Amino acid sequence: MYKLVGKEAGYLFASHELREFFGAKLSQMHAEIDSLEANRFLNTSPTDLAEYLARKYAVEPLTLLRDQWSADQQEVGVDVSRDPNRFFSFERPQGPYYIPGQRIEVTVPFGGERELLFCRPSVFSMPPRGQVEGDVIKLVWEMPNDSPRDLRPEIDRVVGEIQQYVDRVSAEVVSFSGTLFGEATRLIDARRRRILENQGRLATLGIPIRERADAPKTYAVPSVRRKAPPTIPPATSTPFEPEPAWAMEHYEHALQAMQNMAVMMERTPSAYAKMEEEHLRDQFLVVLNAYFEGNATGETFNRGGKTDILLREKGRNVFIAECKFWRGPKAFGEAIDQLLGYAAWRDTKTAILVFARDVAMSTVVAGVKAVAEAHPNLKRSVPWSHESGFRYVLHHRDDKNREFILTVLVFHVPA
Repeated sequence: MYKLVGKEAGYLFASHELREFFGAKLSQMHAEIDSLEANRFLNTSPTDLAEYLARKYAVEPLTLLRDQWSADQQEVGVDVSRDPNRFFSFERPQGPYYIPGQRIEVTVPFGGERELLFCRPSVFSMPPRGQVEGDVIKLVWEMPNDSPRDLRPEIDRVVGEIQQYVDRVSAEVVSFSGTLFGEATRLIDARRRRILENQGRLATLGIPIRERADAPKTYAVPSVRRKAPPTIPPATSTPFEPEPAWAMEHYEHALQAMQNMAVMMERTPSAYAKMEEEHLRDQFLVVLNAYFEGNATGETFNRGGKTDILLREKGRNVFIAECKFWRGPKAFGEAIDQLLGYAAWRDTKTAILVFARDVAMSTVVAGVKAVAEAHPNLKRSVPWSHESGFRYVLHHRDDKNREFILTVLVFHVPA
């Protein structure tokens, strides 16, 4: 078993364990999450914050830039006192005995996190020797002039050993960085629960809450060496107020109810062939009201205008939807903008029902996907298994941290 040694010993990949390096990164990320002021933290999109942390604490893998290596030489005195193959005409010297020789230095540039050159991976053997100076690895050979040798095989062997270690370390680095988003999400969720539970206990006391004068209002992102630092998602520091959420199962239930209605339309085409948007909308309203106890309304004023379908629960909007015939990509983009205008601060679940009449479904589906994924308010696509539907997360016009879900369903309507 090869022991760990200090960096001054001149060995690569032998000063500390790679898993300890990863552990330190996770501890730093955990500390940053806990250091964020509570309101600043709660007002930041958890997904955006997790993505920021995953980028910030991702480790840049090592790369050995062998195609950029170079060599140099200089005349030096070479100590031969310990050369067992050398004969001395006098008693073997006890200290250094120098004779003219040559020093050859090979420098191999590298990319990635410098500290990784001192980390031992989980699979290891005898570590190679080398000096790390700046962004290059320096390899040194000395030999006396009276006994020169071909160094190229030795150089190739040592560089090959270094490359083998680089490959091992980089494979573990890629695996580690791939776990950061999930780990950040877990830590963020845990802290959100702690804060909300603490606030809930304080609120039950029935005593006015004192505002702390020393509470920070902003957060400065420290610099990250060797790579452009990601920017922490913007957010206000205003007091966070938890909101009741409409469960995803209810959202999926509403969407499924409308899909069932669409299947009925396809099976009885004559009954719906002449209907316009508002009449088709009314059919969906009937179904939604059957499931949600009369809480679904049509053509309801909401923020910037009238929305086609509005579902309210306990006095607040929980679902809004627009019904549109497909009239091309431009019109669909305007429908998304229209929905953005309707979506108030507390609206988090929305839908656009697209009716395809006298146009191929494949054309409509492709157009929907292209327009939605190019929209400036798009934050990300959400995996959703549906042959003629898509799901996205967009942000409100006034706050990038305020997200809402948009599901687009495309239905064939008989002509």
